[in-house]
Amino acid sequence: MESKAQLNVKVDKAHRAIMLTRIFEAPRELVFKVLLDPKLVPQWWGPRNLTTKVEKMDVRQGGTWRYVQHDAAGQEFAFHGAYREIVPPERLVYTFEWEALPGHEILETVTLEDLGGKTKMTTRDDFQSVEDLQGMLQSGMEGGAQESADRFAELLLKVQKAPA
Repeated sequence: MESKAQLNVKVDKAHRAIMLTRIFEAPRELVFKVLLDPKLVPQWWGPRNLTTKVEKMDVRQGGTWRYVQHDAAGQEFAFHGAYREIVPPERLVYTFEWEALPGHEILETVTLEDLGGKTKMTTRDDFQSVEDLQGMLQSGMEGGAQESADRFAELLLKVQKAPA
């Protein structure tokens, strides 16, 4: 298992944005593939104490996605969005909305930089208001994002070691 690399989190309140950066020990093409594989998303998306189900994942410009998470008590947490731009293996732009709080859509841009066998992933979340940004920070998103990034790194190692 990869050592626990820290997710670099930068908050830019003036531009209502949060930037998350991490380097993964995997080639950019593989990172891009794992990000968009509906069979693999449940293995890394969200905290370990929740199960994630991909209900819809139409990966094309204008296509939509919907993930539903469940906790041990049976509570449901649903998220959805639409793909705005897909540039393999460099860039992915989509909207993100928690269904329990409709009308607070985030624009998420993921860029993947090839570092010669490693990949620098930068995710920029653009919020509609400073209040939405502060609400996200207060929700504990940093811990959840770190846990998802750790799970993503573990899955990348597992996928690379799997026989072809």
